[in-house]
Amino acid sequence: MKRIAPAADRNKSPILGVLRPLLPDGARVLEIASGTGQHMIHFASALPTVTFQPSDADPAALESIESYRAEAGLSNVAPPVLLDAASASWPVTSADAVVCINMIHISPWSSCEGLFRGAARILPPGGVLVLYGPYCFSGRYTAPSNEAFDASLKEQNPAWGVRDIDDLSRLATETGFVNEAITALPANNHVLVFRRQA
Repeated sequence: MKRIAPAADRNKSPILGVLRPLLPDGARVLEIASGTGQHMIHFASALPTVTFQPSDADPAALESIESYRAEAGLSNVAPPVLLDAASASWPVTSADAVVCINMIHISPWSSCEGLFRGAARILPPGGVLVLYGPYCFSGRYTAPSNEAFDASLKEQNPAWGVRDIDDLSRLATETGFVNEAITALPANNHVLVFRRQA
């Protein structure tokens, strides 16, 4: 059954604007935590020469993704696969880019660590890991709404929360990535681009 996330409709075009120059013709993109599937279909429609592999750890999300995929009929979107970012083994073994939208603040830190380690396993030197969501900068929130959101997340699950760029940069260094770019987008969110080093 198709799910609809209003936020996905609002942010999909701004995110695409950052992704477009990072994904050359022929690129293979793995999306982690594809959720409803709305982002993937939007990106694939706009970038017909790029191949997209959606994934999620939630079987219900996979159903939604497949519904969007079937409806769109795009040849550059593969069937979704079950993938837990925290796992030491992923069903996808190679990609040119890994994209993860709005996941790391609603999952434990182990999932964030798994995301970076998994991306390091499957990306070639020069490949990119692209993250989107709300972040802190050296302990500072970008807006009061993000501070309130962080508190709300931690009330739901103490292992969740808005992640700090400093922590992500350290994790990137540990796993062979360099923080290449930070782009501010609407609603106090940012796109982070990490490039895999040789």
